[in-house]
Amino acid sequence: MKRLLEIEWLKLRHYRPFWVLTGMYCLCVVLICSSGMLFLRFLKNKGADFDGIDPTIIPIYDYPDIWQNMTWVASIFKVILGFIVVISVANEASYRTLRQNVIDGLSKSEFLKSKLIFITALSVLSTLLLLVIGLIMGSLYSHVQGVEYMFRGTAFLPAYCLGVITYLTFAMLITLLIPRAGVVIVALFMYTVMFEPLLSVFLLHHPDVADWLRSLVPFLPVRSIYDLVPFPFPRYFLMEIQDYISFRQVAIVVGWLIFNIGISSLILQKKDW
Repeated sequence: MKRLLEIEWLKLRHYRPFWVLTGMYCLCVVLICSSGMLFLRFLKNKGADFDGIDPTIIPIYDYPDIWQNMTWVASIFKVILGFIVVISVANEASYRTLRQNVIDGLSKSEFLKSKLIFITALSVLSTLLLLVIGLIMGSLYSHVQGVEYMFRGTAFLPAYCLGVITYLTFAMLITLLIPRAGVVIVALFMYTVMFEPLLSVFLLHHPDVADWLRSLVPFLPVRSIYDLVPFPFPRYFLMEIQDYISFRQVAIVVGWLIFNIGISSLILQKKDW
């Protein structure tokens, strides 16, 4: 495992787009996840109130709610990590490094393992980044303090990690099918933020759509990942939300993870790179 990770590191450590995208991801997550109180103070200074309630007392950073809030927000930016995987895989075709690796004794299954280890490392590091931000922001703004409260709700962190791993294997699969980084980056972005969300809205709300088609929406690849961490913020408007990880949703995402890896393996075995 260490050898395969070192191979990936050697390929990317001097590659500028990798560092640019990594920095962009970290910057987006840190700024957005840590600026919630600044945003609430901005609303207060502009005279906003919620039925006479000071917006700065909305407990978005309270334990244990902070973990669901932050993992939901951070999941928006996983597409940037997807771009990193796309360029990593597409470069193998562009620079013929996979063929050279095979000549040097690396099997295609080991190549796939190296990509999966790289994907897992990215996902774990992004989850650790969220853990650190959550602990810092919680210690600054949570009205509830103490170790016994601090780690309640952290089940959302491994769920987030699973979602990121599955999404990145999805990005890998698409890139193995179409090994052109520019095309796949545009396609992945458009599918993630536009095509599938619009399809979901159409299937759920169009009156002429059959019930069995509506029932397929939770099984769509990107939608299923987003549903791992339910939208948390209606709770601050006294609306009921799902504040736990659904076993059914985990099973759906794990199913997609197995599918992505399995099809990627078949493509690698059949393609002559």
